[in-house]
Formats: sequence, structure tokens, C-alpha cells
Amino acid sequence: MQRHFQMLADYNRWANNRIYQACAALSDSDYRADRGAFFGSAHRTLNHLLVADRIWLRRIAGTGTAPMELNVILFESLTDLRGARQAEDERFIQLTGSLEPDAFSRIVTYTPVTVPTPVTEPLGPMLAHVFNHQTHHRGQVHAILTSLGQPSVVLDMIAFLRTDGKQWMS
Repeated sequence: MQRHFQMLADYNRWANNRIYQACAALSDSDYRADRGAFFGSAHRTLNHLLVADRIWLRRIAGTGTAPMELNVILFESLTDLRGARQAEDERFIQLTGSLEPDAFSRIVTYTPVTVPTPVTEPLGPMLAHVFNHQTHHRGQVHAILTSLGQPSVVLDMIAFLRTDGKQWMS
């Protein structure tokens, strides 16, 4: 199971890098324009992903800062946001690489930001949610990019596995 989550963390880094690279090609006004995604713009959506990952990493690892709102803008600059994203992706890679095999069944209790009622869940499904959440919102940013006439960004995991992620195929 550890190897699977390490692969997901590596894929996550790869896909985030590709989506940030595509967003860097946008004008600032297009990058910040409300395009109807759940968090509106590419800028707000990418900030949300960083916020959510910081919250999850705080719950899982007990370290790092954790905003108390899901729509906080942590960074106004795409460059600064990208640097913080890269650091958070590295934290996920380190985390998944450091977990013992029995860690995935470890029970984690936390209080969600949206509902002030404690929740108890095993770490494995929690991590699966984190990586799925990333994919979901990256898809929204991808839709924003294509709606603005940008080329489609290849984000398929199989494309990652056939290129930069070949080590996970064995």
C-alpha cells in the first residue's frame, strides 16, 4: 500500500507542475477571472488546493500551518503560490515515503473545517481522498484553461506512468 501512495504523491507533483506551467501562460486577468468553477478562478482554485493540503497534512502529520477556511487566498502571486505548492508536494512525497506498512490503518480523529463535529477515519482512505481531491480541482483548472482557448494539458496518470513515472510500473 505504501508504494501505491508514494506513486500517487509523485503523480500529484507531476500533475501540479503541469497545471501551474499552463496557468503561467495565462494573462493575469484570465488567471484571476471567475470562470464558474467551484472556487471561481484558476487562482482561487489553486489557492484552495494548497489550503486543503495544508489542512490535511496538519491532521495527518501534526505539523505545518492549517488555515481555518477553505477559500483563503494564501498567495496573491502565482510565482509564490507555485513555490508553496512545490514545497507541499514534497511534504506529501516525504510523508508517504516515511509511513510504516501498518500506518495506513492508523485511526486519525479531527474536526472538519466545514462541520464542527469530530470525525474518525483510517489514514489509508484519508490519503486516497486527498489525492482524489487534488485531481478533482485540477480538472476544474483544466476546464478553465481550455475554456480560455489554451491547449489541453495532459494530466492522465497513465501518461505520467509512461513518461516521468516509469519507476512505478515495475
